[in-house]
Amino acid sequence: MLDSILNIDYYLFELINQKMSNPFFDFFLKWARNEYVWIPLYVFIISFLIVNYKSKSYFLLLFIILTVGCSDLVSSRLIKKNVKRDRPCRNEHVDAITVRVKCGRAYSFTSSHATNHFAIATLLSLTFGQYFNRIKWPLFSWAALISIAQVYVGVHFPLDVFCGALVGIAIGYLSSKLMHKYFGYILEEKDKSLVNT
Repeated sequence: MLDSILNIDYYLFELINQKMSNPFFDFFLKWARNEYVWIPLYVFIISFLIVNYKSKSYFLLLFIILTVGCSDLVSSRLIKKNVKRDRPCRNEHVDAITVRVKCGRAYSFTSSHATNHFAIATLLSLTFGQYFNRIKWPLFSWAALISIAQVYVGVHFPLDVFCGALVGIAIGYLSSKLMHKYFGYILEEKDKSLVNT
């Protein structure tokens, strides 16, 4: 069973990393996985919370930061260091690979990029999506784009990003429950103000 899953994983990796190769993806997907490119988005999220929730936004921002810290800890420290799967650029089972960025020294499973970004997407969509339904699909598309880019540049297998996404969604879901439990009154007050306007 495990061998079959890994064979599918290697096949999908070759499909994305090799057969989808083209100059546009070489530029765009390498660019998409760079965390500095998304700084304007992070600034927008922070600004949105500050403008709409004023002084109470700092509690929400702290919770978001703690969620990302938790997801990164689970992926990087707990899962990677126990599974110890080599990255594609170091894996002896990979016959052909194009490495488009520097091959990291950390283990491959799970992808922390996928875990962290899906945790953020899930938390934000479940917390604020009920008020702004339009943010759900853009957030998950954003997380998926970054995850696929990790495979395309050659630093993760599809299984790494898929399982990383599942872990991130689970952490984001639990975080949203805690968010509503401890800061639900902030969200409810904002919801009432939106209805009254």
